[in-house]
Amino acid sequence: MNQRVSVSDEWPGKRIGLPAEGPRSVGRLGRRLVALTIDWGFAVIVSIAFFNYDAFATLGIFVAAQVVLLITANGSFGHLITGLRVVPIAGGMLGIWRPIVRTLLMALVIPAVIWDADQRGMHDRVAGTLLVRR
Repeated sequence: MNQRVSVSDEWPGKRIGLPAEGPRSVGRLGRRLVALTIDWGFAVIVSIAFFNYDAFATLGIFVAAQVVLLITANGSFGHLITGLRVVPIAGGMLGIWRPIVRTLLMALVIPAVIWDADQRGMHDRVAGTLLVRR
């Protein structure tokens, strides 16, 4: 008997064993955009305060905050406020190289906006990470 899979039977993260909802489910676009807005807003405020708003300083502050907070807290300010965290897909600890690679690729923008069926950007795929709900 040939069974059809309905759209409601599929969700981002199912192929990699993540639940459809709740803790450890894939962080959805809305939360991601709010988190990004919070993080960029923080970088802009610091840039205004210390650099009279400079675009390169803002990007540098954003990158530095991402790397430091991912290494120390598994998430940026925006991630933590919106209930998200970054985890390695293989389990274990993020380490140092994953946050650096993930953040540098995200700063290039294009890798972050190319997603797969599990809503993982190229920056997450290359770094071997997932953005999930806490």
